[in-house]
Amino acid sequence: MHHSSLPKHIQLLLVIFFAANLTHFVHNAEYIAYYPGMPSWLTREQVYLAWVAGASVGLSGLLVYRTRLKALGLALVAAYGALGVDGLAHYALALCSEHTLATNLTIWFEVLAGLSLLLASSALIGRTLSMRVKASI
Repeated sequence: MHHSSLPKHIQLLLVIFFAANLTHFVHNAEYIAYYPGMPSWLTREQVYLAWVAGASVGLSGLLVYRTRLKALGLALVAAYGALGVDGLAHYALALCSEHTLATNLTIWFEVLAGLSLLLASSALIGRTLSMRVKASI
């Protein structure tokens, strides 16, 4: 592993989550009128802006990881993954059965990919910090 690059498995999970997250947000933005329970004031442009804001957390994690602040970079990548779990909030607005199959698939793809990224990044944070503690003893 190159010292300034994320481990390959985290890179893979990051790419998968990026795709899942983008897929869900594009579907949400383009079909917002058909999402049950969505507030009428929410526009497709606001959905895209929310996606940019969330993706910037992941990008920040990548950039910070390339510095000497590896654990902080991983924490930002983990936080980016955690944002995917927020897709479940759609079910607070309407039951699963009230959503289309495509909507449910994009929600669950995003949630599972985000959770995978969150867990893998968190595990790596733990290993990174424990190695640092062992090295200082």
